[in-house]
Amino acid sequence: MAPPVFEIAGAIDRAQAVGPYEGALRSIIHALKYEGRRSLARPLAAFMRDRCPSILDGADIVVPVPLHPSRRRERGFNQARDLARGLGLPVVLAIRRIRATESQIGLPAPQRQRNMRDAFDVSRAPWRTRSIGGSVAVLVDDVSTTGSTLEDCARVLHEMGAREVRAITAARALMSPR
Repeated sequence: MAPPVFEIAGAIDRAQAVGPYEGALRSIIHALKYEGRRSLARPLAAFMRDRCPSILDGADIVVPVPLHPSRRRERGFNQARDLARGLGLPVVLAIRRIRATESQIGLPAPQRQRNMRDAFDVSRAPWRTRSIGGSVAVLVDDVSTTGSTLEDCARVLHEMGAREVRAITAARALMSPR
């Protein structure tokens, strides 16, 4: 079965996930993200490469979705960055999270979108952003639900001059209607 392609209105040109956020895939992501089992990132990234080649083909760089510094300190690592390292393209830390946001878990779609609006900005390190202009950039995250996080990150990459922004996630969560 082909991995799910998902639409995000706006700044993302193409997006794809390995599969739905359920069963074994959910357990693997949960273990990586919340149990600190970072050794799972490399095989999960290889699975992303194998299942979503059209997102990576012709891309110049991968850009992991950043955590807010307080969340990064709390968790000790950024799972999106660990996944990005295993995708076989240069990893560029071009975006920073400038606002601590409420956890997205359990929020309905409109609240998720408000929560993520303007939460990201260009990295303060100019050497990190030089490779963005004219590039095909791939945003990397573990899970996409509404696409709000990816959309706000893509907006920043386009402002930096990215020619095309794609997104790849390990899983796509389906929200129940509210």
